Amino acid sequence: MTPSLSDASLTELTGPLRQANEEFSRHYPGETGRRQPVHTVYGGAHLFKSDSARRLGSLARRSLDQFAPDFLAFARAIDLPGASELPEIVDEANELVSLLRNEPEQARKEKKAAWLAYTIYRRVIEKLQHEPVEDFRIDFEDGYGNRPDDEEDGHAVSAAEETAEGGKNGTLPPFIGIRIKPFNEELRARSFRTLDIFVSTLVERNQGQLPENFVVTLPKITIAEQVSTLAALLAQLEKQLSLDDGSLKFEMMIETTQSIINHRGEINLPLLLGAAEGRCVAAHFGTYDYTAGCNITAAHQHMLHSACDFAKHMMQVSFAGTGIWLSDGATNIMPVAPHRFVEGGPPLTAEQIEENREVVHRAWRLHYNHIQHSLTNAFYQGWDLHPAQLPTRYAAVYAFFLESLEAASERLKNFVEKAAKATLVGDVFDDAATGQGLLNYFLRAINCGAISEAEAIHLSGLTLPELRSASFVRILKNRQAL
Repeated sequence: MTPSLSDASLTELTGPLRQANEEFSRHYPGETGRRQPVHTVYGGAHLFKSDSARRLGSLARRSLDQFAPDFLAFARAIDLPGASELPEIVDEANELVSLLRNEPEQARKEKKAAWLAYTIYRRVIEKLQHEPVEDFRIDFEDGYGNRPDDEEDGHAVSAAEETAEGGKNGTLPPFIGIRIKPFNEELRARSFRTLDIFVSTLVERNQGQLPENFVVTLPKITIAEQVSTLAALLAQLEKQLSLDDGSLKFEMMIETTQSIINHRGEINLPLLLGAAEGRCVAAHFGTYDYTAGCNITAAHQHMLHSACDFAKHMMQVSFAGTGIWLSDGATNIMPVAPHRFVEGGPPLTAEQIEENREVVHRAWRLHYNHIQHSLTNAFYQGWDLHPAQLPTRYAAVYAFFLESLEAASERLKNFVEKAAKATLVGDVFDDAATGQGLLNYFLRAINCGAISEAEAIHLSGLTLPELRSASFVRILKNRQAL
């Protein structure tokens, strides 16, 4: 049958639709495939040194050695799945230990709980040795406080110089940045000045370049004009310092109720992103400022509060498909022992040693559970406040990916093999959109160190070029063309 509509009439109809579709794609380009850090560690600008990340790693390792000297102790401390069924102590001559060390694949299939505990502990230690901090934020806000102008000027210069030194020495973490003060009327002038001094000094000391993955964090945002002003300031700095256009990026902290819904009753998050002029790369949730803004009392301000889940779901809905990274907040209960040995003083009693262990383990479990909650709700990044939280940060992330490894591998294999047709693995149906999510699972697991590329290739059935393409559609098209 001959179509009733002419090509001319179809062109007239589809022209506006094509433009609208293209406009939609500009707003929602999808995930970039770039590595996202699993956390941000922040510390006061007055304390920052070029080797801060390395020193934090040493402190984290010391805490792990003291309070969880082996994989069984660590598994029980954070209550890993199956930890209660594991042996109490590590027996080097035990068949289980031999199996874990010499036949990891067999151990994974036959002794899942022991394999999980052993693998997580080993990879946490490796991470603390080689890359203990993924992202560090040099803080001029809550972790720094309000100081005389001359003092903050000096710290802006010294922190920038330390950053440049860390870049030369190779001691900076993969991601680095500063958090400035809010752009409210009381603090905006001070915030502008700190930003200018820091960036100008850094570029001067760093041969006209910015460190890789450098970002500016803007806290306590309430109105879109604060975001647009930061975008304009960064553009001016680029011009003055001969930096490439768009090279200065920033992230928004979503920690006020007004950043979610403005005074006109509008969802404010898309408006904030629109005001960023393409410079925003991430949105970080601020647990404690947000809950305080909701008049929630201090005793109930925590990561699992339903008010936090509401705000974070609003962030997800507003920023889904935009390529903006989402980060959760921080656990403010620190894994710090209450009793400390003082040189020259009496040794700690058995009761004090046991209390130290219980306090640290309790804080570790809380932190671990908070991170698991974030990961389950697709917030793959969070904030850490103390070096002793680093072991549980990585343990929680690794456990999240390793626990689901077999199921994800089977689903991805089936999906690729059937080339986008509906599949059934167990009782879980997949559709085409799930394929990219499964691929993203492996990419995130590799980026954070939970698994290696070799393990991902072995388990997923993908080739290395397919894995690195980060595109499920491209993988299917290539497979179908064979």
